[in-house]
Amino acid sequence: MNLSGYATSAGQPWPMGATLTDDGVNFAVFSAHATALELCLYSPDGRREQARLPFSDRAGDIWHLHVAGLAAGQLYGLRAYGLYAPDEGLRFNPHKLLIDPYARGLAGRLRWSDAVMGYKIGASRGDGSFDPRDSAFAVPKSVVVDPGFHWGNDRPPLVPMADTVIYEAHVKALTMRHPGIPQAMRGTYAGLAHPVMIEHFKRLGVTTIELLPVQAYFDDRFLVAKGLRNHWGYQTMGFFAPEQRYGAAAPLREMQAMVKTLHAAGFEVVLDVVYNHTGEGDAWGPTLSFRGLDNTSYYRLTQGGRYYANDAGTGNTLDLTHPAVLRMVMDSLRYWVQEVHVDGFRFDLASVLGREPNGFDPQGGFFDALRQDPVLARVKLIAEPWDIGPGGYQLGAFPAPFSEWNDKYRDGVRRFWRNDAGLAPEFSRRLLGSADKFDHSRRPATSSINFITSHDGFTLEDLVSYTIKRNLANGEDNRDGHDDNHADNMGVEGPSPDPAIHAARDLRKRNLLATLLLSQGTPMILSGDELGHTQAGNNNAYAQDNDLTRIDWGMADSGLIDFVARLTALRKAHPVLRQNRFLHSQKRLSDGLPDVIWRRADAAIPSPNDWHDPAFRCIGLELRMAAEGPDQPDALYVVFNGGGAVALRLPETAPEWRLVLDSTRPDLVAESHSARLDMPPQSVFVFEPLLSGGTA
Repeated sequence: MNLSGYATSAGQPWPMGATLTDDGVNFAVFSAHATALELCLYSPDGRREQARLPFSDRAGDIWHLHVAGLAAGQLYGLRAYGLYAPDEGLRFNPHKLLIDPYARGLAGRLRWSDAVMGYKIGASRGDGSFDPRDSAFAVPKSVVVDPGFHWGNDRPPLVPMADTVIYEAHVKALTMRHPGIPQAMRGTYAGLAHPVMIEHFKRLGVTTIELLPVQAYFDDRFLVAKGLRNHWGYQTMGFFAPEQRYGAAAPLREMQAMVKTLHAAGFEVVLDVVYNHTGEGDAWGPTLSFRGLDNTSYYRLTQGGRYYANDAGTGNTLDLTHPAVLRMVMDSLRYWVQEVHVDGFRFDLASVLGREPNGFDPQGGFFDALRQDPVLARVKLIAEPWDIGPGGYQLGAFPAPFSEWNDKYRDGVRRFWRNDAGLAPEFSRRLLGSADKFDHSRRPATSSINFITSHDGFTLEDLVSYTIKRNLANGEDNRDGHDDNHADNMGVEGPSPDPAIHAARDLRKRNLLATLLLSQGTPMILSGDELGHTQAGNNNAYAQDNDLTRIDWGMADSGLIDFVARLTALRKAHPVLRQNRFLHSQKRLSDGLPDVIWRRADAAIPSPNDWHDPAFRCIGLELRMAAEGPDQPDALYVVFNGGGAVALRLPETAPEWRLVLDSTRPDLVAESHSARLDMPPQSVFVFEPLLSGGTA
């Protein structure tokens, strides 16, 4: 019997974190350099420390302890003892209560106070000083969680990548202003799975909901001082814990219920995850968890351990070359798949994860561990293939089965429709899945995640309404955010009462969306773009947890929603638009026709001079199934006219063509054409071939 009144025993060094047993809770914590660890137990309200229990047993670098009589809901924290020597990378301070890196839940909010700093703010020695104040009052408590959930007959939708249409969304921003969602459910996991949201997803024709970070994160101190909050969530502090602000009494249960409901409706759930850094920041940041448990193991340090590598631009970088850190990331990924049933992950600043001592390595430890894991074998893996570290831009370099966000696609398509000169070659490469980047190592054409907009940057409405960012509300004097957005305000900066400006902007949005859904690769739509959502020109709304980012459903553009639905239906109906194989104008055995035929407005095949003509802006694309693929009769003729009106001649490879999409007439009823027709300026046409019998 421990003197505290709690019955303790050695326990086991696995699983990591706090795990319920038949008669209590087992705790296992990694620290290679601590000299002692303590478990602190708290009252249900988190205000009163009820016991401090020493970890007396250690297996290698795993400290372990079993406490009898504890149950789900128990609040706890950790304290680590050891040398405080920042010059050597050691920052142990037992006065700082620490969050368990494996905590399945957190209770309470971080209260910013100088007491959470391991050093004395204002001291002459800076972060070399030592702060003896207890931080427990300011730090969220870890929670013992029972992850059990009645999943019933839940099954992952397993949508093939070729059929996938991603919808990038923020739990709160998407649902907070929806009049059809009960007030108490708005901005929550439950609100995201409400029937009105499911109806909207079905109407749009998307398949996969990709959520901005929902792993527990904190509001940065500098934002709180400005009266702002961390809206996007890229400051993770709990890699196993659902973010509380999107839940109510039981965030994990509510998130599990959300996933189950979306699965039942046929939708996948992908999480945007941040394993490249933590919310503890640089040497001047707080001591909340990893820094206090084992700074030299968790983080990549420089100058003998004194400072932090900053490849993510947030002050620190997790060291995934360390086995314990790699294990934590892998355990976290498996946890979300096994206990929350998510269908995949989008890895923020993923180049960090593949950075080995000699630079980025697609065969590095993280990729090897991920690709051999049987639990993760079926889920979608999406990389943001860049960071700000050395050699950080790695588009196309990730190993299969990764797909990658393709900024070359984003910029090339934006510039083509902005009428930049000489974009025809670049635009054509992006339409066919960016083979120049991805057609190697047997990677499929779906490897390119095509997008026009994402959470980071202008919304679609702002892309056609502003050329200059307006980020003053972020409190950084408009210095933050991208300056070169390849945007076009269509003649007037910002809102305009001119009907002609409105019409031009609406057409440009339809052209951009049509290009996205008619391209090879995997399309991603930013939530709100289909509704005409604006952020008033703010292209870095990371701190705007307010009506600037919350989608105003009362102002939704129903016609644009219907146009997107028409595009996704067209994509679904035609396998030729969503192929796994790259297309290289190879002849098909079945009909002797190439799988791709590029055409000018007069139906002639462009010459090299045409491709290098800065004024070549009307590009026809005759598509068939890949030459080396299955023999299917599907074919389409798609024309992208980024210039003025043209006399369009149709290919003679079909006796007649049926126009099924015209971006200038979004409500078009299909009409047949045999040879010629006029094509308006700034437009997209899609034709289906009619066979001699009159059917497509």
